[in-house]
Amino acid sequence: MTRIAIIGGGIAGLSAAWTLEKARRAGEPLEYDLYEAAGRLGGVISSESVDGCVVEGGPDSFLTEKPAAAALCRELGIADQLLPSNDAERKTWILVKNRLIPLPDGLMFMVPTKLIPTALTPLFSWSTKLRMAREFLFPPEPAMEDESVAAMTRRHFGQETVDRLVSPLLSGVYGGDASQLSVRAVLPRMVAMEREHRSLTRAMLAARRKAPTPSGNPSPARSLFTTLRGGMRLMVDGIAAQLAPGSIHLSTPVQALHHNSEDCADPKPPDCRYTCGWTLETAFGEEKFDGIILALPAWAAAGLLRPVDRLIGGLLADIPYSSSITVTMGFNRLDLRRLPPGFGYLVPPTEKRSMLACTFVHAKFTGRTPPDKGVLRCFLGGAGNDSLLDESDTHLTEIVLKELREILGLEAKPEFVRITRSRRAMAQYGVGHLERLRAIRDNVVQLPGLALAGNAYEGIGVPDCIRTGQQAAETVIKALKEQTVPVSA
Repeated sequence: MTRIAIIGGGIAGLSAAWTLEKARRAGEPLEYDLYEAAGRLGGVISSESVDGCVVEGGPDSFLTEKPAAAALCRELGIADQLLPSNDAERKTWILVKNRLIPLPDGLMFMVPTKLIPTALTPLFSWSTKLRMAREFLFPPEPAMEDESVAAMTRRHFGQETVDRLVSPLLSGVYGGDASQLSVRAVLPRMVAMEREHRSLTRAMLAARRKAPTPSGNPSPARSLFTTLRGGMRLMVDGIAAQLAPGSIHLSTPVQALHHNSEDCADPKPPDCRYTCGWTLETAFGEEKFDGIILALPAWAAAGLLRPVDRLIGGLLADIPYSSSITVTMGFNRLDLRRLPPGFGYLVPPTEKRSMLACTFVHAKFTGRTPPDKGVLRCFLGGAGNDSLLDESDTHLTEIVLKELREILGLEAKPEFVRITRSRRAMAQYGVGHLERLRAIRDNVVQLPGLALAGNAYEGIGVPDCIRTGQQAAETVIKALKEQTVPVSA
């Protein structure tokens, strides 16, 4: 019987376990154990109901266009909980000099595709607007090597576009610094467009022209975001309920990991089927496994792998992380009647505020709050702001209320406050990330039965983590099959 250990009980590790469980049910001769250091599953995903409002401590939704999360929900029988964002009301605001300015129509990330809205928006100065027009006719040469998102944006549209648009958008998604994030890892589509068309505006317009036009009775457009009506934690609980009894080990941190290729018994015992294996140490003793799935933050995986392979450990340790703080506040809906329409606002770093963004939850998703309640979800922290993590809940609440008062004119006191700190939770794909990833892969394949999963590799969103967990499980199953040694050998 093949034994596989999953280390890490976030959504990536749980997805790996669910993939193994499906293989076991299909007849694969395997068993698995999942080890989680915390006393609960889910990692950064946490949901609770407060006064009838769904409050998310971690991600509140996922991108609809990435199919892994919705597909998982259908497998788990919770598809009826899928809830699309209220895109008919979607509008995003940017804070500029203490004034909220809406993103102009036709803006595709940093690329303007509609002339009149771009010309009329107060988000950009006239010099930046002229720079955008010039980009269409006289685009810069494509970069030969990886560069930061800020550098690419600056070459095409100028520094003001970095400051007022790209930086707040990326800090809202990655909690990161646009001057550090790799454009090839974060925006590969933009890189491909630049390579083919040079002008990003020209490329985006060409892509829109090629898009199929609806005919007959077209299906309704998909929402940008999807969530779960009862909270994102439904995915965590749904997987946990499906796993083999006794396979989940909470409050069980893995203290050490050993690869047994050098001290494998020779001659092999009669029931040995593999050329090597792994030993895992916890406070409860040692366990031997044929395969290991590390579904941990890269820095935690590095700590376990350094004694096994110093090079892999070093490469993983070099992946930077940022921290974040989520402050969720519930209000009487009448107290929020002066909010601007839309999903919320983003705050550029140049505004020198603690808050990175604020989401109007009751507007973004219909049905997650009672009709008389409104919820504001505020984000602090991000790259270079770790000191906020050590502030008291009282002080963080005061910071948020002060900025809400200055930005929105909100004087009301919240009916409830929930604060979640996520330390070193968000991987940052720095310049050269893809090269580092290739080096990690090239070396991991030299350790049979090992696979990595999580947000440090090929995407930070929930669907990306689900996909990497599934792929890690499939990789380990395949590797162990190829490594099988006949008992008679």
